[in-house]
Parts: sequence; structure tokens; C-alpha cells
Amino acid sequence: MKPLLARSSRQFYVFQTLVWFGYGFEQFLAGIGVGRSLDYYKICLLDVFFGIVFTLIIRAVVEATWNRPLHLRLWAGGTVLVTMSAAYGYVWKIALYAMCEECKPPPSLLGYISYFFGALYLLFAWTAAYVGIKLARQLQHEKETALHATAMAHQAQLRMLRYQLNPHFLFNTLNAISTLVLDGRRDQANGMVGALSGFLRYSLDSDPEQRVTLDQEIESVRRYLMIEQVRFGDRLRVGIMVTPEAGSALVPSLMLQPLIENAIKYAISRREEGGRIELVAHTDEGALEITLRDDGPGSVDYVPKSGGGHGVGLANTRERLRVLYGDRQSFTIRTCEPRGTLVTLRLPLERLAAEDIADAPAYAHR
Repeated sequence: MKPLLARSSRQFYVFQTLVWFGYGFEQFLAGIGVGRSLDYYKICLLDVFFGIVFTLIIRAVVEATWNRPLHLRLWAGGTVLVTMSAAYGYVWKIALYAMCEECKPPPSLLGYISYFFGALYLLFAWTAAYVGIKLARQLQHEKETALHATAMAHQAQLRMLRYQLNPHFLFNTLNAISTLVLDGRRDQANGMVGALSGFLRYSLDSDPEQRVTLDQEIESVRRYLMIEQVRFGDRLRVGIMVTPEAGSALVPSLMLQPLIENAIKYAISRREEGGRIELVAHTDEGALEITLRDDGPGSVDYVPKSGGGHGVGLANTRERLRVLYGDRQSFTIRTCEPRGTLVTLRLPLERLAAEDIADAPAYAHR
């Protein structure tokens, strides 16, 4: 805050000097215009000097009472404003008649009162401008603080949502690895450990607010599927079809894994014969559309419910997309006929550079 305060203080004194010397120059030109001699500049310089002094006193009172109750601020501000206006008018009268030979005193008391109200008008305008600028700066600072706090909360929310790994997945994976080791299938166990290690490294190293290409996201899905394939074998069949234009589009990292996990949990694992999951992605009218379909029983347990329980992965993904894209995204789930569930995501299309799009591969795993 010290550099900020120092910069604000410098700005105040620069602005204060420019305003008062501008006012003094305007007074000098007005005096010359009504026939005053060139020596009138001395009175104008004295006017500028006392204007700076009296407004600095007003500023000190405003600063000292800024955080006090409103009635105290108004009382203190009004008192110092009236006092400084009276002093300013008196000093102006003395300087004017002492240094200006052609200047004559007013014929009545009303002339002297006019000096007071002239000074009051000038100092009130200065005070109003100072308080207005100070309020504007304070509101801007509070706005920036609120935006910073919102951004931090936004970031924390995304991290919480992204790092919410399903403990059942880790338990089942470790249990499957243990079973492979006990059965003497060490090569498969090593492969599963490697796949789990790669998937966890990718999930923990990537920034939750980072966008990755859909092709990169597909690679993380493949790591996850390698683990699940060991558990389910031929019961799990997957098809992934992504157009090159969609593959180079940017999506939130680890967006698809919860969707695949829910499909396996509610569609594949509940059928003795297993099932098939199809992931299709393409671009459409400036948007990226991703659909995930399974041929499971289409249970209502698949749909996210408030208060936790079933469908946590889908609720997690839906909330992440809402935080990241707001109303620019859509997330729908519906049961298909005669069976199965269809999840559709529609996101704003954020592209890579043209040369990267040309090199982007198309995935079509069967």
C-alpha cells in the first residue's frame, strides 16, 4: 500500500498545484481585462498561496474525519469550510487594498460579505471535487478488491470441483491391482499401475482453470480407460470419434473423465454382459458439441441429485461448466429408447492456431 499511497499523494500535489496556478492565471487575466496594472500578478500569486494553504487544512480535516460517523464528518467539514472561507476572504481584502492602489474598499458591509461568500463558493467547489474524487477512488479500490476476492473464490471453487476424485475409483483400481498381483499377472498389474500413475499425474499437475485441446483430453480418457479395461475386460467396449476441428478445440482439463466414470458405474457395471460407450465430438455453428452415449439400463440414478449421492461426477462437471462459461454452455441428460443414456455438452468454440488445427489428429477408437 505504501507505493500506492505515495503515488496518490504525488498525484494530489501535482493536481493541486496545477489547479491553483490555473486559477491564479485566470484571476490575473480578469484583472488585466478590467484595467489593473501588471503588478496585479503579485496579488494573484498571494491568492494562489493562501488558496493552497487553506485547502490543505480542509484536506487534513476531511482525512482525519473520513471514517467517523456521517454527522461528525458534516459538522467538522462545515466548520472548517466556514472558518477557512472567512480567513480567505479577510486575507484577500487585506492583500487587495495593500497592494492595489487603484482598488477601493466596498462602500458597505455587503461588499465585505461578498468576499466571504466568494471564498466560500471557491473552497466549497474545491472540497466537493476533492471528496468526489476520493469517493470515486475508494469505490474503485473496493470494486477491485471485490473482483479479486471473487476471482479467488472462483479459482478455489474450480480447484475443489476439479480435484474431487472418486474414492471408489481409487479403491477399485488398487483392489484390481492387488488381485492381479495375487493371481501372478504381474505384467498386467505393472501396466495398470503405470496407467494409474499417468492418470493421477495428469489430473494433479494440470491447472483446473487451464484449457487443453480436446485431443489432449481424449488422451487422459484413454489413460483412465486402460485402468477400467483391466477391471472389466471385454465387458467394456468404447468408441471415440472426434473430428479434427473438434480435436483442436479447447476444453477444461479433465472434463470428460467424470462422464466416462458415471457411464461405467451406472451402465456397464450393472449389466453382466457389460456394454458400449460412445463419445462423439464435432463443431456446429461456432460451438463444440460433445455427446456421450451408453447402452445401459438408463437408470434415473444416472441423473445428478441435490444433496450428494448418485451422479456426483455429472453434478461436478455441470457446476464447473457453469462457473467457467456461464450461460454460454449447455449440459443435458436424457434417457434413450429402448435403453441407454445420452449426455450432451455444448461449449463455446475456442480454437487453436490454424497451423495447429491442420496437425491435430482425429481419434476413432473402436
